Amino acid sequence: MISQKMTDRINLQINREMYSAYLYLAMAAKLTEQGYAGIGKWLTVQYHEEMFHAMKFAKYLAEQGVAVKYEALAAPEIKSVVVKDIFKQVYAHEQFVTASIREMVELSRAEKDYATENLLAWYINEQVEEEKNDVEILQLIDLIGGTAHGLFMLNIELGKRDAKVTLDYTKL
Repeated sequence: MISQKMTDRINLQINREMYSAYLYLAMAAKLTEQGYAGIGKWLTVQYHEEMFHAMKFAKYLAEQGVAVKYEALAAPEIKSVVVKDIFKQVYAHEQFVTASIREMVELSRAEKDYATENLLAWYINEQVEEEKNDVEILQLIDLIGGTAHGLFMLNIELGKRDAKVTLDYTKL
């Protein structure tokens, strides 16, 4: 059985994942407005991934027989509409999410909650991939030097991304 402390922590993480989705969707809109529809698409796919993460946690709580508690989401703060700055913010945000997941792993170990620890292993692997992707994009931006031609090509390349997670959360 899952403890109240772990239930509360997973509910907090669900809301953090949903905030992440909200943040990426807002970034997508801003960059699309700036003419970067491809980067906007990449960020929209990221939105779907974050919602998938939230719903995966929600399904787990339901399977444990406890309630999901959705909270109001704060308006996302986008610090810049410069492409490199956006991806620096994305990377910093993913580092925050990684730290949050690690805290959950520590709690699951302290409580000897092996089922939750097993679930969290998937999220740890996912965060490694998330941060790797962000670093690679930042490296590409550095390689192109922020030139209009380079950003044009990056926009095309990132626009090729398609969702790899189900968009129908009833099929989790």
